[in-house]
Amino acid sequence: MSSNHQLGAIALDIGGTKIAAGVVSWPSGEILKRTVVPTQPSRGGEPVLKDTLNLAADLHKWALSQDIRVAGIGAGVAELVDCDGNIASSCTIAWHEIPVQRELSRIAPARVESDVRVAALAEAIFGAGQRQSHFIYITVGTGISCCLVKDGQPYKGARGNALVLASSALSTTCTSCGAKLRPVLEEFASGPAIAKRFGQHRRKSANGPTATVESAHEVFRAASEGNDVAIEILTSAGEALGVSAAFLVNVLDPGLIVVGGGVGLAGGLYWDAFERACREHIFADSSRTLPITPAKLGTDAGLVGAGAIVFTQSEQQCGHIQ
Repeated sequence: MSSNHQLGAIALDIGGTKIAAGVVSWPSGEILKRTVVPTQPSRGGEPVLKDTLNLAADLHKWALSQDIRVAGIGAGVAELVDCDGNIASSCTIAWHEIPVQRELSRIAPARVESDVRVAALAEAIFGAGQRQSHFIYITVGTGISCCLVKDGQPYKGARGNALVLASSALSTTCTSCGAKLRPVLEEFASGPAIAKRFGQHRRKSANGPTATVESAHEVFRAASEGNDVAIEILTSAGEALGVSAAFLVNVLDPGLIVVGGGVGLAGGLYWDAFERACREHIFADSSRTLPITPAKLGTDAGLVGAGAIVFTQSEQQCGHIQ
């Protein structure tokens, strides 16, 4: 192919709800083509992998038909991913010990990474994190994760596990009744948790069967219509997220917080409660006024970042920040 052909990558953003796939141009970060299919992880890891491979193959054929030079495939996955691109957990998709990166590489050279790190990378290159020496990216959707970015590089940690924000229980005892509590942020403030909490209230208050609350969007809509329970759920969820974000600020001292994900970008009561609680729980006066902003790329951050890792992240190793 001639050197003036457009350069791009196949990008896959694989979450618990949907697989967003596309062709991302480089170095512009423009999404040239996109498609979305439901993940349906309850089917098991192999069917989800088959769908993923089919998407990647179809996009590869399309890119070649458009004279786009495909440099490789980048995949962001909603799981722990180690420094060699191996998926190290099965919290959302049963891909632990399945060689996803190797299977994708049968189509084109592939790199697999954690979804929060690819989204953070996109915000560092093209979004709200540009020209920021230190910032934290937090994503709130089906799950909740975080990533420290220093000098444009997402920090992986020693084993690739530096992303867990909301999956560890905080063990405590109620001072009123003595009950032992193990609150987990992801089970309280994520999209499915918000929907579940609202559904539980609806079932308790109904005299008969009632429809299941399918997503957090229903709760946001109910809150906008003045439903007191929905308002309380979104406010309490936002406050819980804010407390956790403040903990990150107190430990890591970033210059900026960027928030993405479908729920993180929903705004309204959730965002207001999150930002208020975050600032209230930041210890240092000089940090309390740090900028807190929605992801500039919105929900496209994961897809754009998945394309970007094909071109940018190959040199970074675990255990230190370059």
